[in-house]
Amino acid sequence: MARIHPNVVTPPAPSSNPPNPKSSSDSVVLTVWKKSLLFNCKGFTVFDGNGKLVFRVDNYMAASSEIVLMDASGRPLLTIRRKRLGLSESWLIYEGESIDNPTYCARKRGNILKPKSLANVSAVESSGNNSIKSNKLNDNINNNKLIYEIEGSYAQRCCVIYDNDGQRRRVVAEIKQKEAAVGGVAFGIDVFRLIVLPVGDFNVSIAMAMVILLDQMFGSSRR
Repeated sequence: MARIHPNVVTPPAPSSNPPNPKSSSDSVVLTVWKKSLLFNCKGFTVFDGNGKLVFRVDNYMAASSEIVLMDASGRPLLTIRRKRLGLSESWLIYEGESIDNPTYCARKRGNILKPKSLANVSAVESSGNNSIKSNKLNDNINNNKLIYEIEGSYAQRCCVIYDNDGQRRRVVAEIKQKEAAVGGVAFGIDVFRLIVLPVGDFNVSIAMAMVILLDQMFGSSRR
């Protein structure tokens, strides 16, 4: 049976950081496994090309209102919270485990004119150190321009993430099915590749947050 990752998993020391695509001209290729390393827990486990643990999600539930993305040592990197703002359902991304001032807001797309469009991600205007009330947060999201668009089919693990710099769209990440090194047999939908390109401020943590968002929006339990 083919191995999901090439080497034995050895979690790095707590001071280790996830790979940063901006430090190299090459893309970063990660293997995402929809499985928690903890017994009797659901989540995600993410490895780099050497089989080392990069990210983990151990508190994952398909209908969860809060999901924490951690590094290999368990340090919280981003927290995703699902909220209903007005008539639409939104997912807010916060730095660490903060409960104030989200950085991004994602919304599911349902445009019949763009059937490949899955989700839009906008920046949320900062309001200082104070918590943003729901009505103010909704205004901030609506007033901010789109910064990322996700297209494709998450069910088939074939997605492209674009940024929007105001002039042209650029590919910043892709989700693709993973095949075994020998024989080219696909692992199935629970094991796939996340390819992150060194474009602008986009990084591997944000890319993995996008994966979690897509699974929340289009995962098997949501269909």
